[in-house]
Amino acid sequence: MKKTILFLIVAVCGAAASYSCRQNSGSGTDEALVRFETTLGDFTVKLYNETPVHRDNFLKLARDGFYDSVLFHRVIASFMVQAGDPESRRASDTAYLGMTDIGYALPAEFREGLYHKRGALGGAREGDDINPERESSGSQFYIVTGYVSTVEELHELEQERNASITDTLAEAPLHFTDEQIKVYTTVGGAPHLDGRYTVFGEVTEGMDVISRIEHVATNEDDRPLTNVRILRTEVINP
Repeated sequence: MKKTILFLIVAVCGAAASYSCRQNSGSGTDEALVRFETTLGDFTVKLYNETPVHRDNFLKLARDGFYDSVLFHRVIASFMVQAGDPESRRASDTAYLGMTDIGYALPAEFREGLYHKRGALGGAREGDDINPERESSGSQFYIVTGYVSTVEELHELEQERNASITDTLAEAPLHFTDEQIKVYTTVGGAPHLDGRYTVFGEVTEGMDVISRIEHVATNEDDRPLTNVRILRTEVINP
């Protein structure tokens, strides 16, 4: 069986180791920014201070050049683009990617007010069956492109999620705020990931580049047929 660091829950456009606050609607000047140069253009992300473990880890990897030459190895239109597998640097054009990372995990940092709107930066992870604590990969990340939901679909997702909660994962009930409903029904996102994957940043510039990556042709494993490579990263602030 392939042990792949990815999402068990794929986007549905319908009903449904570690390192040691403000709301994400603002643009605090003390938030770290990281610029990515890729073969399809540049984009910038800001890292939330509410998720310091993920923030500090991501900054370290960016400063160390870990992401240089790494591919966007998994791309699903109307869902997300994913990168961070170190094996992708020198992978053949036919290699199945997504099975490796830096070798450690990060504890989940679920925070109220941080959710999977379009442009959200999150930590990829292994599935609940082998990762019940929902720890994030130490290096693999995704950026949400998402889809637009209806109010009815969001309410149905809440009901289905809350009816399926068990003591095994100690999952908090799902309740979309008015802000989330407004964003998910206009801008879009991936609401089915809320409360299950850590959101630790968002794209501030270059979402058009992410959209370009999102729409490249892919094979049956969602790997781009033409490599989309991260050339280098630069920590801008602080």
